[in-house]
Amino acid sequence: MAQVAPVDEHLAEIQRAAVRIRGHVRRTPLLKTDLAPGLMVKPESLQVTGSFKARGAFNAVLSLVEREPDVAGVVTHSSGNHGQALAYAARAAGLRATIVVPEGVTPAKIAGIRSYGATVVTEGVTYDNREAIAEAIARTEGLRLIHPYDDWDVIHGAGTTGLEITEDVRSPGALVVPIGGGGQISGIALAIAGLSPESALIGVEPEAADDAAQSLRTGILQTLPSDPETLAEGVKSKSVGERNFGVIVGDALVREIVTVSEDDLTDALRVAWMRLKLAIEPTGALALAAYITGRVPAGTTEHPTVIVLSGGNFDPATVAALLSA
Repeated sequence: MAQVAPVDEHLAEIQRAAVRIRGHVRRTPLLKTDLAPGLMVKPESLQVTGSFKARGAFNAVLSLVEREPDVAGVVTHSSGNHGQALAYAARAAGLRATIVVPEGVTPAKIAGIRSYGATVVTEGVTYDNREAIAEAIARTEGLRLIHPYDDWDVIHGAGTTGLEITEDVRSPGALVVPIGGGGQISGIALAIAGLSPESALIGVEPEAADDAAQSLRTGILQTLPSDPETLAEGVKSKSVGERNFGVIVGDALVREIVTVSEDDLTDALRVAWMRLKLAIEPTGALALAAYITGRVPAGTTEHPTVIVLSGGNFDPATVAALLSA
């Protein structure tokens, strides 16, 4: 029997994830826009819990229950969206969940986590120590740590976005995806490599959080020296995960990573709300910012550029101020 290529193995896992999470998550639409005939948007802001994170969280939780039916619960660290998604998935599976969240995260995201019945730990938590705190809780309370992005079940769940895109558009010219820890773009990269390898996969980061762009340029995993200052709090991780680095750089499945300024991000947020009529958070506007500033291909009607709007869990006061400025 011929050896199965690694991409094929990952694609099979993504396809199994799509079956596993069906009924728990939404199949989000792929929408045409009036911005340009060669542009389509995938609004994961319409996903359950308000972001793409539900895909990976459900795949991880349901896979865990399959392996360990008697597992007591789960723990993770998160800037908000993964925390909400994991809390929701854990509740659906009848598990307890503890979410470690840095102080200063958008209150609406913390309220969302609590609304799904999870315990939230914030006191003394920073972006630097959140992972260590989550690991300690896992050890002392007997919970399973589900990493927000450096976890194959999470990555394969996120890859179901790529499956849906290729079902709706046979051959996208380019797919443009935000990068934080790298879970979403890694999953989509593995799906696209198996189903539409001619499509260009392009990542987008804020200029202040360009660790993935540095990593791709140097071929070495780069870590930011301090917490980045950016409106896009969902991508404030200081480096991509090791598994994610392997997909993005090691396997060379991401063609390019571009950066956008905070002003670009604010402009894109306004375009999303006022022109596209889509309520997204600043992080969700990263790919749109790259498009409207000409940093990614324009696309054609036959081979459109598809941009992923990754989430819609915003702070109302912050968005109101940005829209009215």
